[in-house]
Amino acid sequence: MSYTQHEVMQAFSLYTTLARDSKVGEEAVQLYTSNDQIRSLLHQFAKEVDCVIVRTSNELFLIPETRLGPFHVSNDWIKRNYLRSDSVNADIYLLYFCIIVLFGAFFDRYNSEEPTLQFISQADWVSEVNERIHHLRSHSEEDLMELEREFSYNWRAIIAKWEDMDDIKEEAKRQSGRTISRLSFIDTTKRFLLGEGLVREIGNYEITLTEKAKTIIQRFFMDATYNNNIFEFIYADEEVETHAND
Repeated sequence: MSYTQHEVMQAFSLYTTLARDSKVGEEAVQLYTSNDQIRSLLHQFAKEVDCVIVRTSNELFLIPETRLGPFHVSNDWIKRNYLRSDSVNADIYLLYFCIIVLFGAFFDRYNSEEPTLQFISQADWVSEVNERIHHLRSHSEEDLMELEREFSYNWRAIIAKWEDMDDIKEEAKRQSGRTISRLSFIDTTKRFLLGEGLVREIGNYEITLTEKAKTIIQRFFMDATYNNNIFEFIYADEEVETHAND
C-alpha cells in the first residue's frame, strides 16, 4: 500500500497525540474510519511500540499489548501511586484479581458478549471477590502450586492477602495502625481503574464501566490467546454446577 506525504503526516500527527494522551476524540475517529491509508499507518506505528489501537464510538485509544490485560505499567509504579508503602507483589496480584472479577461481574462471568450488569456497588464487588476466593480455596495446596506454574499467577498469595483482611483480623490489627479492610482494598483498586479511564463513579459507592473498558474487555479479556483460559479456571465451579443441574 502506497501513502502520500499528506497521509503520512496526518497519521503521524494522530499517533503523536495518542502517544502523549493515550486517546484522541471524535474527529480522529472519523478520519481513522474513513481513510484506509491513515488507519493502516496508525496500526503500523502502534505495532512498532508493542501497542494496539482500540476504537470506541467517539474515541481512539493507544493500548499497550499484553498477554492478560491492558495495564502495561510496572509493579513499582502501581505500588508508588496506589498502594501502601509496605506493599509487596502479592498486593499487585490481588489488585489484578479484583479487576478480573469486576469485569467478570459485568459480563456474566465472561459468558456474554455485552455487559449484563449496568453498575455494581463496592460492597457487591467485595462479595464477588469473596466468592472467587472461596473457589480458589477449594483446590489443594499441590493443585494451586501446579496452577501457579500454568497461569503465572500466585494464587496462594492472592488467597492469603485477601483472607488476611477479614473482619476479625482487622480488629486485632487496628491497634497497631496497620489495618486495611477488604472494602478499602476494593476502593484502592477502583481508584486505579478510575485513573486508567476504565470505570466511572455514579454515586452511592457504585461504579459503571466506560466504553473504553467494554471495548478492551471484548477485544482482549475474552480472547483465549490473551486470557490463557484463566476465566474458565476462575469460574470452573459454576460450570460444574450448571452441568450438574441440567
